[in-house]
Amino acid sequence: MAGAGYSMGVAAADYDNDGYVDLFVAGVRHNLLYHNTGHGQFQDVTARAGIESDGWSVAAGWFDCDNDGLLDLFVVNYVEWSPSLDPACLDPTGTLRIYCHPSAYRGASNRLYHNRGDGTFEDVSERAGIAAHVGKGMSVAFADYDGDGFPDVFVSNDSIPNFLFHNRGDGTFEEVALPAGVGLTDDGRPVSSMGVDFRDYDNDGLPDLIVTALARETFPLFRNDGKGFFRDETYPSRIGLASAGRSGWGVGLVDLNNDGWKDVFSANSHVTDNIEKFSVDHYREPNSVFVNLGNGTFEDVSAAAGPDFQTPRAHRGAAFADFNNDGKVDVVVSSLGGPAELWENVSPERNHRITLRLEGTRSNRDGIGARIRLTTRDGARYHHQYNQMTSAVGYASSSHDGVHFGLGKAETVEEIEIKWPSGTVQVLKPALSGANGNVRVDQVLKVREPNPSGTH
Repeated sequence: MAGAGYSMGVAAADYDNDGYVDLFVAGVRHNLLYHNTGHGQFQDVTARAGIESDGWSVAAGWFDCDNDGLLDLFVVNYVEWSPSLDPACLDPTGTLRIYCHPSAYRGASNRLYHNRGDGTFEDVSERAGIAAHVGKGMSVAFADYDGDGFPDVFVSNDSIPNFLFHNRGDGTFEEVALPAGVGLTDDGRPVSSMGVDFRDYDNDGLPDLIVTALARETFPLFRNDGKGFFRDETYPSRIGLASAGRSGWGVGLVDLNNDGWKDVFSANSHVTDNIEKFSVDHYREPNSVFVNLGNGTFEDVSAAAGPDFQTPRAHRGAAFADFNNDGKVDVVVSSLGGPAELWENVSPERNHRITLRLEGTRSNRDGIGARIRLTTRDGARYHHQYNQMTSAVGYASSSHDGVHFGLGKAETVEEIEIKWPSGTVQVLKPALSGANGNVRVDQVLKVREPNPSGTH
């Protein structure tokens, strides 16, 4: 994988169901699809697969748009740019050359490639209704926000309204971001939307949206109210004030302290590398951690994350996985002009956890799109958590490490319900003979989708 061109984002998934995770790399007029041969090597199959490279692609994501067991590819395009379409933009004083505002360029439409199952893809952007919407896309995330069984698509747009493509289930999508309440924040203005994660932060069974943006714009948090509508909870959640002075890129809704509530991690840096010559803002910034208090609000604990964590850098992407198998989710962050950072999670809380590694049989091999409800019990009271299998997380990044749940002090799991993309519903319960049974805590649990004659 020598790479070529100016690459920006990555998407990881097993698109051909051979048991090996493949990679798509998005870039400026040079997208790349690498097939994992399973022998420690990757093969460039871009041309043979039918993937085009005709624009400025920033990010991408894998999802099974029609639940046929084959992962499809959504490519996020930014703007129309070329060396001949590169205006000279200046700072407010009119003396320094700076990066142009997105308004200086025409937008671009995104692309949807349908997996034919033979190693090739068909561009169905026009037929699906995706190409009809011109944006300035930065990142993508997937979730079935209305519970109709088909994955929907959120695209963060830079300084114009975001997109929410509702999956009609017939191969077409309807763009509904403004009526759904996620196109703009409550003040009616678009922000510089960068990264996004699409998960349930308040454990009500409905996937919500966290979006990063630039300084003084806040990080919008949209709570899913059900029936296709979202509510802007940016300030009531206390994310608004805590993020107002930050510029965020990579982001993840991840339970970092394993207490059963998903926290927020953001990778931060200003977009303009010479901003300090004409502003009080700083180019390099430390990353952020906002802990979920379980009551709909978050607390900024970045300063308590350690002195090294406060080192400012030009951060961009972020990916999440338990790299040392200690049960705590760690984070790797990319940094412009410097080495990547690997942050080991050393949270002191002695909480339990479980991670599910899914293997689809009728669904796609990765189980991407599977929706999971996990139940624990505290005395007579039951607690439910919800998550999904996805590798599309953050800004131009990808995380492929199963589905993680923090369990707090619960020492047993009462039930795990998995709704596979194929429609299969699988329920795992403890053995009746004793505690823990087949769903004991503090483990990585491999779960295979049952065949039609198995237990659902």
